[in-house]
Amino acid sequence: MSQVDLILVEAVHGLGEAGDLVAVKPGYARNYLVPQGKAILATESKMRELGHKKRIIAEKVARDMSNLQAARAKLEGTSVSISARAGDEGKLFGSVTTAQIAELLAAKGFEIDRRRIDLREPIKEVGEHSVPVKLHRDISANIQVVVTAEGGTVEADDDDVVRDPDEIEDRRRRASRRRADDDDDDDDDSGKPGDAAADD
Repeated sequence: MSQVDLILVEAVHGLGEAGDLVAVKPGYARNYLVPQGKAILATESKMRELGHKKRIIAEKVARDMSNLQAARAKLEGTSVSISARAGDEGKLFGSVTTAQIAELLAAKGFEIDRRRIDLREPIKEVGEHSVPVKLHRDISANIQVVVTAEGGTVEADDDDVVRDPDEIEDRRRRASRRRADDDDDDDDDSGKPGDAAADD
């Protein structure tokens, strides 16, 4: 299928940065990029004007980069919290997605396209997770996503959030041993030998 050459006026996620010459499907150009002012047709006359356009675009990019650096400074280290249903070992029944994180950020005043949240795979366990947000090809900020189990964390004796899967497993084993010890105590108190279980 034939493609249309465009000059990007602003960065378009997954396509390029402002000033880039790109080739896209005609419908994408006609229905979105050009009408939205994100790109201009790279005609012969436009190509001749590209030097001038690039200077204008470069000035715009410089302003945008300054704004993005300021946004990064505000966003860096921001923490959002979400509660989700989790099993005994801190594994979530579902997962936390980029759309949910974008909503939580929006509630704090950060309008971030969910596609810029660089979550390589959905979050599937309780704990604190560092998640990069790519504001630009060269600018990213790390936010903290704190996931807790609904109704409180599971097996979390000392900390509000169990962060380490090995620690979760260790606590589960300790709890299991405590339950076994309690069962032995019950057997001793009833006057039955500990190894004589109840099948009479």
